[in-house]
Amino acid sequence: MEPQPWPEPAPEVVRAVRAKNYGRKVPLPVAVRDRLGELFPDAEYAQAFGRTGPAGWSPGRLALVTVFQLAEDLTDRQAADAVRDRLSWMYALGLDLADTGFDHTVLTQFRDRVLAHGLEEKVLDLLLARLKDLGLLKDGGKQRTDSTHVISAVRDLNRLELAGESVRAAVQALSAAAPDWVAAVLDIPGWSCRYDTRIDSFRMPSSQVKRDQLAITYARDGYALVRAVYDPRSPSWLRELPSVQVLRMVLVQNYQLGTDSRGRETVTRRRRSEEGGEGLPPGHRRIASPYDLDTRWSVKGELLWNGFKLHVTESCTDVAEDKRAVPNLITDVATTASTVPDVNALADIHAREDRRGLLPAAHYLDSGYASAEAIRTALTDHAVALITPALLNQSRQAREQLGFAAENFTIDWKHQQVTCPLGQTSTTWSPCTQHGRPATVVKFSKRTCSPCPERPQCTTDKRGYRQLSLQAKAMTETLHTRRAEQAGRDWQADYALRCGVEGTIRQAVATTGARRARYRGLDKTRLEHITGACALNLHRLDAWWNDRALDRSHTSHLARLEIKLATKT
Repeated sequence: MEPQPWPEPAPEVVRAVRAKNYGRKVPLPVAVRDRLGELFPDAEYAQAFGRTGPAGWSPGRLALVTVFQLAEDLTDRQAADAVRDRLSWMYALGLDLADTGFDHTVLTQFRDRVLAHGLEEKVLDLLLARLKDLGLLKDGGKQRTDSTHVISAVRDLNRLELAGESVRAAVQALSAAAPDWVAAVLDIPGWSCRYDTRIDSFRMPSSQVKRDQLAITYARDGYALVRAVYDPRSPSWLRELPSVQVLRMVLVQNYQLGTDSRGRETVTRRRRSEEGGEGLPPGHRRIASPYDLDTRWSVKGELLWNGFKLHVTESCTDVAEDKRAVPNLITDVATTASTVPDVNALADIHAREDRRGLLPAAHYLDSGYASAEAIRTALTDHAVALITPALLNQSRQAREQLGFAAENFTIDWKHQQVTCPLGQTSTTWSPCTQHGRPATVVKFSKRTCSPCPERPQCTTDKRGYRQLSLQAKAMTETLHTRRAEQAGRDWQADYALRCGVEGTIRQAVATTGARRARYRGLDKTRLEHITGACALNLHRLDAWWNDRALDRSHTSHLARLEIKLATKT
């Protein structure tokens, strides 16, 4: 690929577009080309392509095609057809009427190449840089962030289905890679019956006893298959097949080998530790599907899903300000594993915003992103004030508003002493580590607390004295200050600005289907969300260019149908 500037739209295409849209709103692709020009130069993707070999389609224009594809919620085949058939797309891409476009598989190859060279954020970086040059974005100001669940592109499997499907995936991979070896080595009765079709619960016996027996059968088949692969007489390269390695991990995570009193091998299913079993791996390590090793089960409130988590950050204005001055634009998207807490994604969000020169002065978030450490780190490292409610004190005294909560005690950090509201001082100050972080345990004397008339409200500890656990000084002061601030009406009125990001997530779901991954794997899902963020920004810019209210209800036919069905159910 040799970087070339995008050609101007062919004259016959220009005339047709102008004639068809005379006196009407021009289509989005036409407005993007007229106002933003060559948005994604080929030179930005040069590192992903060789200088010799067969000529490829312009990567910059392919990037724009993927953005238009998400803007209209099209499949790869539909997007390739649009490049050939639609005048507005020809205009935006600088094609003439005789251009035959490309095969739809080129889009898959382009995404793979972008991911292989770490260019997945390039489209959003280039778009935000262009908007910053136009004065539509700047550092400082206000931004808001929220997260939502993303369902993976693979079907949900329970533990029994996971075991059977993992064996089936390994058998299929081995049959395709070494059919002669499979025919010569594997001779286990019942395999063709068990693994010729996909493993589904509705095909399994209804009896729990028989299901338990089937789970052990899947495990024995899996162990037999792995041992055959690792036999010294088998080709060593078979061990490197991904499906074989996945099967090994699924067996380790869900089963346990042992021996009975006669020395015979036994296979048992792992049980949760609370059930008196050996315990299962933590959720963030447990494989949920043999076809997507990144997807994880997670729960949030009453919602249980298998997939990922999406964080959306956008610029925003005060309610009292003129919303028509500039549109609210998405400045960052982050796709993480579903088990990653929201607060753990905040540092990376600020790092990307800093790299783009778009760090806000005030960042509005919900309590999922709140912690004393996050509030202080954002302020000291990036000069960003987090407008987020800190979690309230969950002690009995604070919940019941009886007695003395930790905030009612006076802490003398210099002399390492704490004074209670009645003037009594602590007797011990013990630095320690709690949950991997530095802390201090402060105790009052039993001789002091026992005769205190407020002791029943202050503590119910059987030892008869009050004890406090304090974070580091900076964390404790930050937490107490924020809890005091968020109780005021002025802070609550300012925090109301955050709720607008809920509409942005709704628009992302309705326009690009952001809650359902198109592709398998975290990397491809992240690329999809980054491209979708560009598509949403173009929709908002188009509304702003045409001097109309920002349309956050733009919904594709499939999305409208999905919402209608969800409403009925």
